[in-house]
Amino acid sequence: MDSRTRILEAAADLLSRSADFSTRAVCEAAGVGAPALYRQFGDKDGLLAAVVDRGFEQYLDGKRAAKPSEDPVRDLRDGWDNHVAFALGHPHHYRLMYSGLSTPPGAAAEAHALLLAVLERCAAAGRLKLPPPLAAQMVMAANAGVALSMITRPELYPVPGFSVRVRESVLAGVLAEDRPEADGVAATATALAARLPETVPGDLTAAEVTVLREWLARLSLHSGH
Repeated sequence: MDSRTRILEAAADLLSRSADFSTRAVCEAAGVGAPALYRQFGDKDGLLAAVVDRGFEQYLDGKRAAKPSEDPVRDLRDGWDNHVAFALGHPHHYRLMYSGLSTPPGAAAEAHALLLAVLERCAAAGRLKLPPPLAAQMVMAANAGVALSMITRPELYPVPGFSVRVRESVLAGVLAEDRPEADGVAATATALAARLPETVPGDLTAAEVTVLREWLARLSLHSGH
């Protein structure tokens, strides 16, 4: 194991126990001198940014390994629960990941894309009443908010099932009911938009497809009205 990996593993181990640790403690745990740490990471902030990057990779590894089921709504619920479980299992890591400290743009984009893919499957199945990009913003913001609340102020959120209750409240705002007629135009428009191919279908022109997508997006925002 090279010195960089040893330093990162030592920092991650110390972070798993406390958010407050020194570079000296990292060097002692990794068995390296301070010059080796500063040469590779610059300073403590640089080390923490690298640890955040590593944390996102661990988080994404779990997301990538998840096998899609035949029910995209179940996959959406599972994704929420797994996100919260990761936060509770790595509280200090998670705080850094969502503190805005050098969040790796590629990792954040991949996490968003993985959620968006599940929501697009929901839309194609007629189970989404909002455009997938808007639904993804709502779900991601709420999911991260719940996770951060639970790990930073556990005394305020001691009720078992808190995360599930918020999850179901948020999903009620983005998911259509199992009966297509229950959510009317919004769910139908969202499903049709999800099923439109990327290329121009049939005899439609590119301009016509653009107009069609715009109208479907507008209709999908009417949430069943």
